[in-house]
Amino acid sequence: MGNPPLFKGVYQVGLVVKDCMASVRKYADEYGIGPWGIYEMNPATVGEMTIRGRAEEYAFRAAIAQIGAVMIELIEPLDDKSIYAEFLREHGEGIHHVLFDVEDYDKTVNFFAGKGIGIFQGGDNQGLRYAYFDTTKELGLLAEIIGVPAGASIPAPHDVYPKGD
Repeated sequence: MGNPPLFKGVYQVGLVVKDCMASVRKYADEYGIGPWGIYEMNPATVGEMTIRGRAEEYAFRAAIAQIGAVMIELIEPLDDKSIYAEFLREHGEGIHHVLFDVEDYDKTVNFFAGKGIGIFQGGDNQGLRYAYFDTTKELGLLAEIIGVPAGASIPAPHDVYPKGD
C-alpha cells in the first residue's frame, strides 16, 4: 500500500459565513445543532499569526459545535486579510476546509514543506497551533491540522449559544 496514512481521521468541517451569530441561530434553532462555543480570534487572543508564510494579523469569529464524531466550525472574517475573507469574496459562503487528525503536527508540516506546500495560514491559540495548507491542486480541498501539546486542551469559548437553562 505504500506510505502510512498522513491523516488519521476527519476532526472538523469548516464553513465560512457572512454572519456567524445568524448562522449559529439557524443551525441551533431550526436544525437542533448545538450547543455552540463562540470564539473571538484576533491578535489579542492568537499569537504567531501568519498568512502565506509572512507574519500578518487578522481577526475572525468562530463558532464550534459537535455533530456526532465530527466538529462543525462556522467562521466569520472580521477583516479583509485572512484566507476566510478571501474565500468569502471569491466563493461566497460555504465549505472552506477539512481539519484532519494527524499523528504529529511538526512531521506533517515538514511533509507538506517537502512537497513545496507551505503554511497557507496559521497561528497559536494559547498553545494550540493550527495550520492550513492549500492542497486544492493535489486533494481538491484546503487541509487544516492542529498541534495540541500534552496536557493542553481547546481554550474555553468566549460565549455559548444557546445559553444554559
